[in-house]
Amino acid sequence: MRVVQVVRRYGPVGGMERYVWELSHALHALGCAQEIVCASIHGDAPSGVPVHTLGTVALKPRWLAAWRFARRVAAWQEGRGGERLLVHSHEATFTHHVVTFHGPPFARVRDAAPWRRVSLRVQANLWLERNMLCAPSVRAVVPNSVLIRDLLCAYYPAVRARMTHPIVPGVHPPARQPVSHGRKVIGFAGREWKRKGLPRAVRIAAALRRQDPAIELYVAGPNPDEVRHLFADWEGGYRLWGDCALERFYAEIDLLLHPALMEPFGMVITEALSVGVPVVVSDCCGAKSEVPAGAVVPLAADDAQWVERCRHWLGRALPPYRRPWSKVAREHLALYRRLVGD
Repeated sequence: MRVVQVVRRYGPVGGMERYVWELSHALHALGCAQEIVCASIHGDAPSGVPVHTLGTVALKPRWLAAWRFARRVAAWQEGRGGERLLVHSHEATFTHHVVTFHGPPFARVRDAAPWRRVSLRVQANLWLERNMLCAPSVRAVVPNSVLIRDLLCAYYPAVRARMTHPIVPGVHPPARQPVSHGRKVIGFAGREWKRKGLPRAVRIAAALRRQDPAIELYVAGPNPDEVRHLFADWEGGYRLWGDCALERFYAEIDLLLHPALMEPFGMVITEALSVGVPVVVSDCCGAKSEVPAGAVVPLAADDAQWVERCRHWLGRALPPYRRPWSKVAREHLALYRRLVGD
């Protein structure tokens, strides 16, 4: 059996892309024969693993870029037609055997107002997503979280028979534990700061500072110039890190606050937990299944409930979260072997 991992950008350049990159390295360490099919390379492949670059396409419109890449993958597969390949896609292709869905489902647009559903873009994306999940070649759909599994089953009931248990991302064992700095620091991390809930995090932190002025808020990810206006009423007590090494960021915070509007998983959550940093997250985060009881707050809850939970968890010592990528790879290998044996 030779497994083909399909991803447009191969390398640790985003949450989904990093998942594929880490998985390919962990599978290689377990002796799994692999190839990589991508549009462009942004990280080293495991030694001896062939990487087939199919070339980049115009990024917009996004649905057209996805369709063009899918066509190139199909043509590449056709050229390898006589070989025994198990194609594992992480993109909206339509000739794969296994697909990992990193979400959120575009089909949520069905719940929007009718005028938002009538466009070529919407119909094209719905067609791509439906083929990604329901094409005749698809034998297994792998959600990356319980949240995504439940959404897929709601919007695409036909995939239930092919749905596997969620295979959530791994984390690397920390090189060091957070240092004691004598402060009370809440952290927020994420480039897509609106979707990940930064405006609410600022509001919650401001309420906490009214109770305890020693509390600070550190923000990693977004360009400081894009978010500085959120702190117009603040007089100190915050720091905008911009794009930074998150390992250093985690070492400086005492709580990660993640009130996301929608987060298919949220690797920053488990990364923080892996170095013993407590978290408070919304119930719209896929990683909610991995956090301690009492650390998940309903998105619809009022700010007072968020403030109370943050005060409860701020600075608490936690045993580090552990989920090595080797375990993620073993779960995939078990799936691959089952499919090949069927």
